[in-house]
Amino acid sequence: MTHVDERAEKAGETGQGSTPERQLWTAGNGRGRRKTVTYADAGVSIHAGEQAVELLRKKVHRTHRPEVMGDIGGFAGLFRLDLKKYKSPILASSTDGVGTKLAIAQAMGIHDTVGIDLVAMVVDDLVACGAEPLFLLDYIACGEVVPDRVAEIGAGIADGCRYAGCALLGGETAEHPGVMRPDEYDISGTGVGVVEEDAILGRDKVEVGDVVIALRSTGLHSNGYSLVRHVLLGAGRMRLDSVIDEFGKQRTLGEELLTPTRIYAKDCLDLLKEADIHAFAHVTGGGIPGNLVRVLPEHVDAVVDRATWRPQPIFELVHTKGRIEDSEMESTFNMGIGMLTVVSAEDADRTLAFLAGRGLDAWQVGEIIEGTGTVQMVGSHTRG
Repeated sequence: MTHVDERAEKAGETGQGSTPERQLWTAGNGRGRRKTVTYADAGVSIHAGEQAVELLRKKVHRTHRPEVMGDIGGFAGLFRLDLKKYKSPILASSTDGVGTKLAIAQAMGIHDTVGIDLVAMVVDDLVACGAEPLFLLDYIACGEVVPDRVAEIGAGIADGCRYAGCALLGGETAEHPGVMRPDEYDISGTGVGVVEEDAILGRDKVEVGDVVIALRSTGLHSNGYSLVRHVLLGAGRMRLDSVIDEFGKQRTLGEELLTPTRIYAKDCLDLLKEADIHAFAHVTGGGIPGNLVRVLPEHVDAVVDRATWRPQPIFELVHTKGRIEDSEMESTFNMGIGMLTVVSAEDADRTLAFLAGRGLDAWQVGEIIEGTGTVQMVGSHTRG
């Protein structure tokens, strides 16, 4: 940005001194001395963005893997892929956001958990094909860069990367004044992983007789929040600071809605070394049937028995307050299951024992039978 000091401006106006090579665009009301317009006048503070980066530097460094080269602040993140570790490496990529869960974070002024949600959405999609997440790039767009708030968001992203074992390699913070409110922001992330070509998971490995194992979610995770906000905060007129007895421990509605998404990446990758895993299905938008069907070949069906688990109270609250049909609930929410594992029947017990040893709540939720590539939801959840 060109800067013109006061003396140079006066010289140009009075004809004294040399004539400027070009006339700078200025703004004013026509009275008194004109004021040159700066980027800050338009609502963008470069200094605030730089300050936010500095506040995040230590957090980002804690996510670095040995393959990371350089430091934050460059034009691109550098990652040295160790080709000696792989025979036929395939790169996998995934990109996602957090959706309108961000509206809850902004309303409550709590910004250090949604970054964990973002990482979970990206890395657990990578793991679903058997890939190890290597690094993630984030994007934060906001109406106004408030360094402490951006640092809180970034700290959550960095924490999520540490939980997933991937590096936070870089990103971008963009200020959008006039387009977004000063307290408004949106985030997205793109992750890259690697998997051996012959170890890629998917529908071609799923067979009749396989067992489907569920891993419990921490709640809503990051899907369906537009519907949740509509039925609870809109039509239901509930308050985020309302204590809900069913949640326990004097937990408020807002605290429940901001529960971070569980990150399964490390557990799933280690499980691959212990058991004959044929597929993972990350349960996000579309629910259990909409995501499990993505790993089924055309000649099989997956039978999922609802009677094997009870969804967390938040699902019942949304269901009853909104008078939502069961089919709509199941096509929108994870209903208490964040990840599904399809494993050979011979390794089902080994899988359950391994997950229990990791402190994960897991159980056999169904099986793979002959069929036409569909998911059959049978039985009923225990309620009350």
